[in-house]
Amino acid sequence: MHTIMVISGGLALLAVMLLLGISRAALWFIPIWLVCAAIDLWVGVSSAGYSVAAELPIFVLVFAVPAAIALMVRWKLG
Repeated sequence: MHTIMVISGGLALLAVMLLLGISRAALWFIPIWLVCAAIDLWVGVSSAGYSVAAELPIFVLVFAVPAAIALMVRWKLG
């Protein structure tokens, strides 16, 4: 459930950036989201007690889904 909430948060961040009309929002979103996903990884390892090996696939999923959608938006909007 947490993973779905974090991915939804990433999509919400992308939507806000696009609605605000930030120039090249989809491209700016990717490094910002990478930092956010890395923070989520760090919280999972440090606070929740998971190992890096256990959290790494979740990190990839949490980062990749919103980043892929951002790239598709960038491609469609030109």
